[in-house]
Amino acid sequence: MSRRGQPAASGACRSSSTTTGRASGCSHPGRRARRWLRRLSASCSARVSLRRHGRLPGAGGRPQRRRNLASVGSLDRLAQERTDLSPEEIECLQSLIGAWGLVADLALSDLVLWLPTWNAGGWVAAGLVRPATAPTSVPEDLVGSFNPRGRAPDLDLALTTGRAVHHREAGSHMPTAVETLPLRAPADALGHGRVIAVLARHLVTRSGGRLEEVYLETADLLLDMAASGAFPLPGFDASAAPPRVGDGLIRLSPGGVVDFASPNAISAFRRLGLAPALEGSELSRVATRLSHRPGPADERVALVVGGRASGDAEIENASASVSLRAVPLVDASGPRGAIVLVRDITDLKRGERALLSKEASLREVHHRVKNNLQTVGALLRLQSRRVTAEEAREALAEAGRRVSAIAAVHEILAREPGDSVDFDDVIDSLLSLARELSPAYASGTTLPHIERSGHAGTVSTDAAGPPAMAVSEIVHNAVEHAHAAHISVRPARWNDRIVVHVIDDGVGIEDDQAEGLGLQIVRMLIEEDLRGSLTLGRRESGGTSAEISVPEASGEDH
Repeated sequence: MSRRGQPAASGACRSSSTTTGRASGCSHPGRRARRWLRRLSASCSARVSLRRHGRLPGAGGRPQRRRNLASVGSLDRLAQERTDLSPEEIECLQSLIGAWGLVADLALSDLVLWLPTWNAGGWVAAGLVRPATAPTSVPEDLVGSFNPRGRAPDLDLALTTGRAVHHREAGSHMPTAVETLPLRAPADALGHGRVIAVLARHLVTRSGGRLEEVYLETADLLLDMAASGAFPLPGFDASAAPPRVGDGLIRLSPGGVVDFASPNAISAFRRLGLAPALEGSELSRVATRLSHRPGPADERVALVVGGRASGDAEIENASASVSLRAVPLVDASGPRGAIVLVRDITDLKRGERALLSKEASLREVHHRVKNNLQTVGALLRLQSRRVTAEEAREALAEAGRRVSAIAAVHEILAREPGDSVDFDDVIDSLLSLARELSPAYASGTTLPHIERSGHAGTVSTDAAGPPAMAVSEIVHNAVEHAHAAHISVRPARWNDRIVVHVIDDGVGIEDDQAEGLGLQIVRMLIEEDLRGSLTLGRRESGGTSAEISVPEASGEDH
């Protein structure tokens, strides 16, 4: 029975396992594991090409025990500060941590990457990945910790001898203690490469069963592929959120027949409506029968589901949605079938559809509000033309202009999907409205020139309204009261804030105009709701300068 992995004392069993037959037709995992150790340590250079595939991100949607405590940034920093590794050697190690999460899940092991320090004084842990399929045997965060030379003899032995250190009982492929694997640098012109790091495998002790047997066997095959530079395969998109081993796993034969399906994988296909047994079925035919998507079948999806190509696919019908990720398996003798990771994403798809419905409803609300406000604005302007009292006419016209400005903001929000809006479009819409109304307020026959320069980009819908209304008020004051000939609006981003400067060449703002009703309202919204600022002042060269500054997100987020 295996015990929790600890560094073995001198004289611990380092057995040479014998080859025994297995139902799957593969050689004994103990022998294959040792062959993998030799091949991986001699072919680290082949993994450099894997770097472009990046890391395996978390699947999300449920708590995950697996944590990848290594990153390209932390590895690069530790290697530069604590070791004498070259950039090429660091790149070799980065390619390894980009794909070792899947291997840790299948190997039921914590993997720790140890780098020898520049002065040969010991080791620094540069990476740690924990399995999502088993409890961790390394509860502490080792990344960045130092291990003096002599404290971990197996690390020192792997470095000095250049050979893997195994602790396995005779006839077993399960380690009984921490195993260490030397990783070599890319080979030089003579075909030699020095040992640049040691990978420690901490197996989690658990009872053996068919599930664990398939996991460990598949892990050996994947590590063989990694050693030869064949993993990850083209089409392996690490930027997406793939299914995890714990979500569900299917093992396919070279002919695409299901040899093994984990309980979670079987449950996912049962939810799709599969009644017969999944094992023994041809997965591509099962997927085609269960999928109710209209149109001809996608040949690429058939290749992925059949395990003949690496990539992602989805099976969706009225009952459920399931995402799949296929990883073909190969060794020196040729194809060895594939593994297909399975994840039930029915709830995620339902949430996405609900979100789309909510966004459509919100845009419809903005559209209706815009229509109603435009009607109110038109009625106010019509009424202002009917009254005879000058003061009443100006008050009604002022109210109509403000209502129209708010309607313009809702018109933009009705067109923009999501919870963000292009602030430049909002400003352009308000300035277009100001140009239309300027003949009613401008003095003389020359209309003011109103322009926008600069870009602010997208902002949250909560943060767009108040500064847009402030711009409308300031521009209107420049036209009606300052009699400006030129008005410039300059939106920009600065230090995570949206900043808008409004400059005119008019007569300059008076104190009573700076505290008018319209500006009082928008100042309250900007300062209290958005935690921004609104400042107004005279320019030395004449005219008025205004600055509106608000955070990129709404005040509730700060």
